Amino acid sequence: MHFGENFTRIRIQTSGAAINVVHGGQGSQPLLLLHGYPQTHVMWHRIIPSLAPHFHLICPDLRGYGDSEKPPSAPDHSTYSKRTMAADMAEVMTELPFIWLVFRFPP
Repeated sequence: MHFGENFTRIRIQTSGAAINVVHGGQGSQPLLLLHGYPQTHVMWHRIIPSLAPHFHLICPDLRGYGDSEKPPSAPDHSTYSKRTMAADMAEVMTELPFIWLVFRFPP
């Protein structure tokens, strides 16, 4: 699906999977849009026109979905745990050219 002229499709290699990402928009602030099960980044196509003038949108396919890599599952299913997929997204966001404010909370 084509989101518009200001959007680019890239593939970012994380430590566990290659992640398909469509990103763009006219805003300077990043906004990460995560799909649910069983969708892909395409689920955002109707809201993109409303958000794109205000944000730089990052629309990835989570590992195992859409055009992202589908690594084999581990016996404990940790390959597809929420923690692992969140780590993928953190790596994706660090590969994109934004200045980040990092908030740390006690463990």
